[in-house]
Amino acid sequence: MNTTLARPHWPLVAGLAAFALIRPLFSIAGWSDALGKPATPLILTAVISVVWIGVTARSRVREPVLQLVAAGIGYALASTLLAAVLSPILEGELQGPLTNPIALVMVCLTNAAWGAVCGVLAQALRSRLRTPRAAPPPPASGSAPGSSGTRA
Repeated sequence: MNTTLARPHWPLVAGLAAFALIRPLFSIAGWSDALGKPATPLILTAVISVVWIGVTARSRVREPVLQLVAAGIGYALASTLLAAVLSPILEGELQGPLTNPIALVMVCLTNAAWGAVCGVLAQALRSRLRTPRAAPPPPASGSAPGSSGTRA
């Protein structure tokens, strides 16, 4: 039995994780406050999810769930790194998940779960897109809808 473990497609994973950084960047730039909280972060999360699902469903990579779990973890690590670099500059002290190891684990688990949910939806969408739809049955001979005929 020849089984190989699936591996993430790293360019896709990195691209999706980088795209998700629009969420913390909106917050850093003050756009989330200007556009309104909590609506803006929720809308951004929905947009990111739709992009993740759509891109992964339409791609040729195997294992959409694996790809998006990896993207979620990649986003968690990238946003943590972003907070570690920028918080001392913007706030004067280190803030974010690096200040609490339990928080770092929870951020990774939460984003992995987000990726898993998106991955399941991407897999379902992919299956739906690839399943040929059956042609409608031909009308019955001699009795087309709307045809004139006598009723008994």
